[in-house]
Amino acid sequence: MLVEVRTDDPDERFVVGAVLTTEPPDRGPLTIAARRWHSGRLLLRFDEAPDRTTAEMLPGTRLVVDVVDSSGHDEEYYDHELVGLTAVDVHGAPLGVVAQVLHNTGHEHLLVRRPPHEEVLVPFVAAIVPCVDLSGGRVVIDPPVGLFDDPEADRAQDPGADRDHLASASASADDAELRSVGAEEH
Repeated sequence: MLVEVRTDDPDERFVVGAVLTTEPPDRGPLTIAARRWHSGRLLLRFDEAPDRTTAEMLPGTRLVVDVVDSSGHDEEYYDHELVGLTAVDVHGAPLGVVAQVLHNTGHEHLLVRRPPHEEVLVPFVAAIVPCVDLSGGRVVIDPPVGLFDDPEADRAQDPGADRDHLASASASADDAELRSVGAEEH
């Protein structure tokens, strides 16, 4: 299985014999039977999925590795630390809740869910997300015009509004590529 690596040390975390917890939990745990690098990508074989038919049941499975200590890494966050945080604007007004972190080419995006059923992709860059307050349970977002509001209403108020941010945030959803198995530290 191809693994999308999201760890600082895959050679230490993905060793033969390691037992990994999965999300969703009913797909695991999985024991690494073999591993190798191919063209810069990590390939794993699991004891519980010895053949292709069984392995085809695993796409989208997240491999979760316990983290001993995540403190001391300013400006670096694990997905599980961000998911569930309340998203607020620079004035403290609620925007929604971080539902997912998408790892796209170039940089990550936060998927913010807003009532009733709206989802907004927010580029996870310092210019737009200037503050992550884990202890306060929130991320502060300074959105470009139109990212969270009705673009037509914004253009009526500001005809020179920057439309490039909207295009890049919307296009990034199409750029997201799902791997067979995603690996993340937890």
